Amino acid sequence: MLVYDVQDVVKYYPGQTKAANEHITLQIQEGTIFGILGDNGAGKSTLIRQMVNLLQSTSGSIKFYGHELKNNPQLVPQLVGYMPQRYEALNNLTVDEALYFTAHLRGMTRNDARQERERLLKLWQIEDLRHKYSSRLSGGQQRIVRLAVAAAGRLPVLILDEPTNDLDPLRRKMVWDILRQLNADSGTTIIFITHDAIEAEKIVQRIAILHDGRLLVEGSLSELKQIVGKKMRLELTFTPGLPPTLPEGLMPYEVMPGRWLVMLDWEQVGPVLSALAREYCDDVRLYTATLEDIYLHYVTA
Repeated sequence: MLVYDVQDVVKYYPGQTKAANEHITLQIQEGTIFGILGDNGAGKSTLIRQMVNLLQSTSGSIKFYGHELKNNPQLVPQLVGYMPQRYEALNNLTVDEALYFTAHLRGMTRNDARQERERLLKLWQIEDLRHKYSSRLSGGQQRIVRLAVAAAGRLPVLILDEPTNDLDPLRRKMVWDILRQLNADSGTTIIFITHDAIEAEKIVQRIAILHDGRLLVEGSLSELKQIVGKKMRLELTFTPGLPPTLPEGLMPYEVMPGRWLVMLDWEQVGPVLSALAREYCDDVRLYTATLEDIYLHYVTA
């Protein structure tokens, strides 16, 4: 069953002549972990806000479980747990209160809401925060609390805006593990947006890449990897200011000062490694193409 059917969506903000979203069409099936990947300003949050009915599209159509979303505003509160980047509504509540009232407002009885609160506190490892006000938590703690609140009530769809921002590696792993388990155990449809391809690859089943307001490509990881799947990813770390010496015709991409990336055909690997100036090379890593490579393939084309 289709959860979302987005057709030719355009969004202009007042006073702007450039579209924030430009003719975006995509579909999201029930039970999918769907990632929306793009750089800052790509139009990711604008698209999501239209999908949860917080913004009206300038033109186009968004259907949710087959119903035109703008004509059925009650559907999102009933079926979607949404985590925005910022959530000031929680600031005057303790973590306990935020979880309890959210579960209760989503239809749980008082007793069930109390049980749901205790389950979420344990699941998200925030039991020690239960009596603290959200406004007094660190950025990472607030992020985990917002995730727990989004999941309260066990709604069939979760939409998460940058779910792992501000989190340390251990917490990021916990988030991806919990989301993966929710999807596997309950069939929860999970839609999240991120600018980090490496993070997205850990969990995503289907991916949409946005750039400059446009949808560049959408598909499963295996489908998208076929595009660069026969390529090898060579990462080189050199002394900053001394770029790598590579055979003519290759186009290295400088990821950061001193770190270079080049995509190779298999038969090129030997000659390229032989041509490297080893005395300036601090590190060499060679592996198959990643989601990050797919992203760079499209946004730099």
